[in-house]
Amino acid sequence: MSNRFVLFFVLLAALQAGAQRSYTALVNPFIGTGGHGHTYPGASMPFGMMQLSPDTRMADWDGSSGYHYSDSVIYGFSHTHLSGTGIPDYCDVLLMPFTGNVAWKSTEYRSPFSHSDEKAAPGYYEVLLRKHEIRARLTTSVRSGIHHYTFPKGTTEGSVLIDLIHRDEVLDAHLEKISDHEIRGYRRSKSWAENQHLYFYIRFDEPITGFVINNNGREESVAAATGKAVQAAVRLRTMGGAVTCRVGISGVSMDGARANLEAEIGGKPFDAVQKSADAAWNDKLRKIDIAGGTHDQQVTFYTALYHTYLAPNTWQDVDGNFRGTDGRIHKAEGFINHSVFSLWDTYRALHPLMTILEPARTNDWINTFLAQYKYGGMLPVWELSGNETYCMIGYHSASVITDAWQKGIRGFDGKLALQAMRSYAESDRFGLRHYRGGGYIANDLEHESVSKTLEYAYDDWCIAQFARMNGDSGAFRTYIQRAQYYKNLFDPATGFFRGKVGARWHRPFDPAEINNFYTEGNAWQYSLAVPHDIEGLKALHGGSRFGNHLDALFRASTVTTGREQPDVTGLIGQYAHGNEPSHHVAYLYNYVGAPYRTQELVHRICTDFYRNAPDGLIGNEDCGQMSAWYVFSALGFYPVCPGNGAYVLGTPIFDSIDVHLDNGKLFKVRAPRKDTASFYVNHVRRNGRRSLQSWIPHQFVAEGGELFFGLQPHPARFGVSGTNRPASAIREHLIRPVPFVTNERNKFRDSVAVELQGLDSTGGWMVQVQYAPRRDGSFGPGSRSFPYKGRFTIDTSAVIDIYSFRSAKPDGQPAPYFVSRQPFFRLPDNRSITVQSAVHPMYTAGGPDALVDGIMGGPNWRSGEWQSYFAKDFEAVVDLRESKDIRFLGVHVLQEVSPWILYPKDVQFWVSDDGVRFREAIRVPNAVPGTAEGAQEQELGASVQLRARYVKVRATSGGTLPAGHPSAGNPSHLFIDEVIIR
Repeated sequence: MSNRFVLFFVLLAALQAGAQRSYTALVNPFIGTGGHGHTYPGASMPFGMMQLSPDTRMADWDGSSGYHYSDSVIYGFSHTHLSGTGIPDYCDVLLMPFTGNVAWKSTEYRSPFSHSDEKAAPGYYEVLLRKHEIRARLTTSVRSGIHHYTFPKGTTEGSVLIDLIHRDEVLDAHLEKISDHEIRGYRRSKSWAENQHLYFYIRFDEPITGFVINNNGREESVAAATGKAVQAAVRLRTMGGAVTCRVGISGVSMDGARANLEAEIGGKPFDAVQKSADAAWNDKLRKIDIAGGTHDQQVTFYTALYHTYLAPNTWQDVDGNFRGTDGRIHKAEGFINHSVFSLWDTYRALHPLMTILEPARTNDWINTFLAQYKYGGMLPVWELSGNETYCMIGYHSASVITDAWQKGIRGFDGKLALQAMRSYAESDRFGLRHYRGGGYIANDLEHESVSKTLEYAYDDWCIAQFARMNGDSGAFRTYIQRAQYYKNLFDPATGFFRGKVGARWHRPFDPAEINNFYTEGNAWQYSLAVPHDIEGLKALHGGSRFGNHLDALFRASTVTTGREQPDVTGLIGQYAHGNEPSHHVAYLYNYVGAPYRTQELVHRICTDFYRNAPDGLIGNEDCGQMSAWYVFSALGFYPVCPGNGAYVLGTPIFDSIDVHLDNGKLFKVRAPRKDTASFYVNHVRRNGRRSLQSWIPHQFVAEGGELFFGLQPHPARFGVSGTNRPASAIREHLIRPVPFVTNERNKFRDSVAVELQGLDSTGGWMVQVQYAPRRDGSFGPGSRSFPYKGRFTIDTSAVIDIYSFRSAKPDGQPAPYFVSRQPFFRLPDNRSITVQSAVHPMYTAGGPDALVDGIMGGPNWRSGEWQSYFAKDFEAVVDLRESKDIRFLGVHVLQEVSPWILYPKDVQFWVSDDGVRFREAIRVPNAVPGTAEGAQEQELGASVQLRARYVKVRATSGGTLPAGHPSAGNPSHLFIDEVIIR
């Protein structure tokens, strides 16, 4: 049978099923609730404010959403949840039905449950609580929800616990009974969001027959209470053995919560509200109609599409009022205000997907960004309930804004948007001052410096494109040059983006090591983080060798070294699909004329890493990004570089896909295949015209084109030639990458020859040598400046400033120079050290000499100045070269409990005249508790009166992390940077 007839019957079947098809029946909300997906199974609406869902876990990383499929107890049902994040928050206002006497402790009121008694669908959740044999059913509208509890047969009175203590730290809470059917209150809490406001209004259909408040452990028969530990038990007369509880929430006020409930649900029956939720979800899910594939593939697809609609969340009341990032109440005019912007994740695929499916909502989100700039002073980085968390890196709101504008979604103030983007880019936040001045960020100045430099460069490219589209040539020139700053961290010797300390490459270097130079990844996973200038990146690799780097990445060992990073999952070589920096990488083979490799990898990822099972996601869902990757890839293309208006082709999963656009047009994908092995693309047809191009423009999708994939079971020459490849290149206002210092170490004895090297090897650099650097930032006499002609020698401590032109062709713009700074230190001649403990390979501070160089590290443990001894004591012997009077013995140590760094329990010293026979000198205990918060440093030591040549030191490990720490019981780091002998 020909492909034409196969396609005819597929389309006929789809047409017959279309009218009565239930898309929600193809959603499995339990996908992602196991493993590390961090999703929740409960009821919510598309972009809803309320997420009414069970809570099965009080804490830990895999309990970030409040629910994990491996758990066997339910604490109750709370009204706010995060979908797939890697940090816990929300789970506000817990309700738990019960019979008999009230139990206030969560370990006593929780109930066992079984997945065999559990059901979930979009907008609906149901479970049997086995402790009291109560069946709970939940459904929602946008800002409101209904609990329906069916008690055991014969029950005439049932009770509901309201727990405002649940999970997060409570800053303030209030609860009051205002009638025989109504309760209202609020909770201000602190977790990921520093000051979250959540107001609620509860109305029971049944009359309240008993009410008691537990306020900080005291039961009180009062109508209201305020405090940090408020709970209430509500007894109700059941109707037919059931209780119905209607809840509205608000970020503004208790009155707002009531108004939301009245406007959305009022007195509607449970089934009517559930039916409305199902209809709302079907309206969204039917926007993409698929045919073909297996049942599991269809469920996986529609569940992924469902997940993309769970966030961002509506964050305003029905009257338009919302709480802004300034903590004040504002009114949204002409847009719907939202919250929960996980932009480091979602700019990559979720937001580009919504430019196709939800252009009006995209305008709402960008107007929300601008409201946050207007009221809070900055565009969002990771905003949560009106709180900027500053989580993750970059200013990726610029990507969302530019991508929308480029695609013709322009329902916002473009002039204000450019101002807001530039305001963030010109701020001094998170290393931006150093990035602007030096063309890169050194890790001694700001941690995660490689990732920040690379992601800032992409964001600057977005600003440049937006400026050009709005006619601002000056801003375009500035930001298109900044978009090339990624070049300043490319090491030609290794072919990786590497971290610098000062102007030197950090050593030792292992591309598989997860360390403080990269954000949730390593050098492999950030080696391709230049989506906006793939041609420039290829040139750095020597052109044709770029494909070799791609091959090496996918064929490398899956073993990572350094820090344990739970996000790095779903490994194919060093490609990590479980975390976002890798998400575009499989599509890069199209740029080197090997689309068949993209097709192989995309097919493998879709097959192996997305499954119809609770652990069916290979990593965190991350507010829709993980699922958006799948939706795009199932369609057959992906936005490698949001903002350039192009989609790079892969291979579709289904035989027929219809995308119903809001402009009334229909975008079609057709991909008939003989068997599951036929995923290689032989050619495509765009509106019937044969094409070998391995990319399509967004306009082709938006205008309702038809994309036909000719598939076969073996690789083809589709997209091989240069003219058929996607393009991503910066071709104007090119920069000259900064030189780097080639010296492996910046500490020396006697003298050192300083050498510079640049990617273009053209020189032309100016050098300023400033001698005898002082702690106050001043220098001693004898500074000199000269053009660099080759290596030069210094024999005393100095700071080297290197000036290099920014532009390949200087154009008279302000600040034409990059300035890189590299200090060199001459080591003291009067001592050496032999370290007898094994240093942690990630924190060596350049070697043992760092412990006797006389240079004290600061409070930044990531700066590279500190040595770490993990789960062990530190022992060493210092040789003073001759017998000397000693007046003080000590060590300079650091503590910051959050990253597992504790002060030593004590430090002990022994002295010797011959290096063999040692006598005890002093023992100094540490007095600072391991629970002390924040970064701190101290000279742990004491005055002495003795004479010796050799000093032996032992600092005793701080032991395990204290109770209350998220990783309590694990071993700690001992950070030391100097053995002090005066």
